Amino acid sequence: MAVSRVDRLTDALRNLQAGASDIEASAIVSVDGLIIASALPAGSEEDRVSAMSAAMLSLGERIAIELGRGILDQVYVKGDRGYVILMSVGEEAVLTALARANAKLGLVFLEMRRAVDDLTPLL
Repeated sequence: MAVSRVDRLTDALRNLQAGASDIEASAIVSVDGLIIASALPAGSEEDRVSAMSAAMLSLGERIAIELGRGILDQVYVKGDRGYVILMSVGEEAVLTALARANAKLGLVFLEMRRAVDDLTPLL
């Protein structure tokens, strides 16, 4: 039986979370704000997560350009219960990860970059 593209993407997300225990959840979202694949906790509103992720990445890209900071690498939001981290996956998608409040961000960023390298050819 052939493995679907969504299954391969979901497996890549699970591998990301297995490789970085500080990542609690993750998703791949289109730049239009639609969910492509996810490994989000039960009860998460995928539509809201995907729409907000796409909007944040778009805004981050515009800010980076307008303020002369170059090409956007990542956007992250820190809250008292953890982080939301966004990275582009090619031109058409966003990798969103939810990390613990005490996460080792260097390791999280490294694992996310590796995941982006793995995900890009699948998209």
